[in-house]
Amino acid sequence: MARLVVLQQASPQSPKLSSLLPSSLSEFNGSAFRISIKSRRKALQPNGSFQVTASSAKKILIMGGTRFIGVFLTRLLVKEGHQVTLFTRGKAPITQQLPGESDQEYEAFKSKVLHLKGDRKDSEFVKSSLAAEGFEVVYDINGREAVEAEPILDALPNLEQYIYCSSAGVYLKSDLLPHFESDAVDPKSRHKGKLETESLLDSKGVNWTSLRPVYIYGPLNYNPVEEWFFHRLKAGRPIPIPNSGVQVTQLGHVKDLADAFVKVLGNPKAIKQVYNISGSKYVTFNGLARACAKAAGFPEPEIINYNPKEFDFGKKKAFPFRDQHFFASIEKAQTELNWKPEFGLIDGLADSYNLDFGRGTYRKEADFSTDDIILGKSLVLQN
Repeated sequence: MARLVVLQQASPQSPKLSSLLPSSLSEFNGSAFRISIKSRRKALQPNGSFQVTASSAKKILIMGGTRFIGVFLTRLLVKEGHQVTLFTRGKAPITQQLPGESDQEYEAFKSKVLHLKGDRKDSEFVKSSLAAEGFEVVYDINGREAVEAEPILDALPNLEQYIYCSSAGVYLKSDLLPHFESDAVDPKSRHKGKLETESLLDSKGVNWTSLRPVYIYGPLNYNPVEEWFFHRLKAGRPIPIPNSGVQVTQLGHVKDLADAFVKVLGNPKAIKQVYNISGSKYVTFNGLARACAKAAGFPEPEIINYNPKEFDFGKKKAFPFRDQHFFASIEKAQTELNWKPEFGLIDGLADSYNLDFGRGTYRKEADFSTDDIILGKSLVLQN
């Protein structure tokens, strides 16, 4: 059964913290960074419009936040003086010390992060626990279905802003690229729950903002994006890439995504808006393999282009990207949010490698079983 983790005494100068616990110690390593940001405030006016004014610290709830995106977002918010609470099931450490971060810096950060333990699928618990705390801003990092957002909205009728992590995977496949925020979406997408959440937020009349990342990479990445290439480069193996390898895609660094999440906080231009967030460059699959090698200091890899129709991999996934052109315009975010990616692809991949995989930390062990099937056959396309 979901429950609150006890107890921090509130001081006369601090907000009510009676049901929240400072975050616990972690032994995991990731990466440190610095980005300057500004906070703003919006208030709901009697006529239903939103007004943004200068603000002091906000009482912020992050749904999730212990695995990847939230690790970096939380640091930015805490650095700016916001009171941050993570809502999680408590199965993972709430904070993680990052490479380049001193023990003193980490202890100072950790002491400021609060934890609300529970299961977000327990709607009654979500309603009661959030209503008692009265959060002003919600960052929903791990929401997948609209039904998960409803109890949050019910519990916080005076919520100032709901900031949602959606996905560029909601767009309908098209021959006309890049994807813009106004493009048609796919109601049958595996991300349809995120589309339905955006629709719910809009129907509720709250101040909401949704970010749609393309492929996210960087230290702590739990999806096999750059890690898939790094495993093969380290082992000195050829890299199998489907078809011609000139399929064009796009990656965005997690730190740039975290910065964008903060740029929309209290931003009047972001009210009820959707933004694509990713890197500024597009890259082919073959080019990505070479970029990973260059960033990590490996020799240029041997690339094997193969016809996936000639192979039966069963339920295993032979390649971590969708086999198509897939990239989106970030012009709207750059123009309206005064945001731009700090990382180019090569230096971003180097950041990921040097602060994670290159230190011997990764999420999944190497599995070359599908590679061996491909390399064991002669039905491959030559470069």
